[in-house]
Amino acid sequence: MPTYRQVIRQYENRLAEKDRDSNVPKVLFYHFAHKEPHQLYLMMDEEVDADLLAQFEEAMDLYMQGYPVQYIKGVETFFGRDFVVNDKVLIPRYETEELVENILYHIDDYFDGDQPLDLVDVGTGSGAIAISLEREESRLRVYATDISEEALEVARENAQRLGAEVTFMQGDMLAPLIEKGLKFDIFVSNPPYIPVNQEIEHVVKDNEPHVALFGGQDGLYFYRQIFQSASKVLKDRAILAFEMGYDQREAMEKEVRHYFPEDDFVILKDMNGKDRMLFIYHGMPKIDNHK
Repeated sequence: MPTYRQVIRQYENRLAEKDRDSNVPKVLFYHFAHKEPHQLYLMMDEEVDADLLAQFEEAMDLYMQGYPVQYIKGVETFFGRDFVVNDKVLIPRYETEELVENILYHIDDYFDGDQPLDLVDVGTGSGAIAISLEREESRLRVYATDISEEALEVARENAQRLGAEVTFMQGDMLAPLIEKGLKFDIFVSNPPYIPVNQEIEHVVKDNEPHVALFGGQDGLYFYRQIFQSASKVLKDRAILAFEMGYDQREAMEKEVRHYFPEDDFVILKDMNGKDRMLFIYHGMPKIDNHK
């Protein structure tokens, strides 16, 4: 049997020839061998177990065919926790971790320390945002919605695995919340925001659910749907938090001023200096000490 080093080097060379990510062989070996990088390094000259080799080669074939690494592994790490993912849900991105981080900052800034808070995540997908917030902030009573029952099955599995208490509801946008007369202190959403005609990576377009990617002609269709009905599910004082496209600032500011003319708002940049997060302060003043 070949050694770990031989197998990894073989696939690294194949990927390099095709201008693909040559780190993938190591990543998949870490996953399927259940080893940390330093452990695998110490095993490099050992022979690979036949069953492990077969599993690895099958995974590499899927990757070479254009299947995302995260779906091959079946998990993706988000905010320090492993979330189950499959082709029914969007793969959580590191940019969205910054949204979660800033929501936590806002909770500390805007709400009393011992005050129970009601939070909803609309379009939850894998549940990454809702579950991470519930695990990080004990004051939160968390709800999450999605139009896809298949996505909610993934989110429920993640909540159970990670010990999160989240109330999941199936339905279109705010409909299930309005039907039950629920009101929230914090409204969160990472809606689809890619314009339908925008070119995106084939590995994304060909594998991830389009319902979670595309947001109409200008990418703002779902924001408008939320904005026009948001007052029905907000408490008198509430914060709305959204992820957004990095090139949508001007159009987004116009929509926010139209739907929330009396409220302050801010668009925050991510670690790469791109406009990525929108916070709307409903019925409360903006505090200028956010990240």
